[in-house]
Amino acid sequence: MSGLGAFLGGLWIGARDRAPASPDALITPDYVRLMARYNAWQHHQLALSYIELRQRDKDAWFAPREGFWGSIFGTLNHLLWGDYVWMNRFEGKPEPTATLAESATMFDAQEPGDYWEARQAVDRRILKWAVGVQTADLSGLHSWYSKAEEREVTVPLATCVVHFFNHQTHHRGQVHTMLTQAGAKAPVSDLVFMPETGEWLD
Repeated sequence: MSGLGAFLGGLWIGARDRAPASPDALITPDYVRLMARYNAWQHHQLALSYIELRQRDKDAWFAPREGFWGSIFGTLNHLLWGDYVWMNRFEGKPEPTATLAESATMFDAQEPGDYWEARQAVDRRILKWAVGVQTADLSGLHSWYSKAEEREVTVPLATCVVHFFNHQTHHRGQVHTMLTQAGAKAPVSDLVFMPETGEWLD
């Protein structure tokens, strides 16, 4: 076994022998609030970029691009759909009727500015939800019927929250790449450089 293989094997054996941590111990209300702020900051920066790009190139918003959802418009649409789905689950509300396959066209935003209005409303909702999250809210299990899996799913709630924010970061990264390829100035995405205040928190 190579040196790297032995090292990784040792890590696995050590992890295997430790009792697994309770999922709700992995995150705290402060984590939720931090990530909600980060989400709002990132979308504010992306909006400045894709609105400016649209002004320079009227076809850029819908142009076919490498990526699972096919365009800047489609990827941002899917991301907004996902946030609606998870926020409705967290708040005990009915999920959007649009399916996963329909998510890239759920919002008929012909202009980036129209999309941005819808995006801001959801980001404010996420910020408000995050402020109210308490430690007890992150414990226990969360169950829902998954249309994608066509079955009932039960997962630790804390894991769902981590997935919620991870899904945002994943697709924003795709949009970041698309913007760069289109010649736009993509925003700073480093969490450690997030400002303490900004208009994106209003």
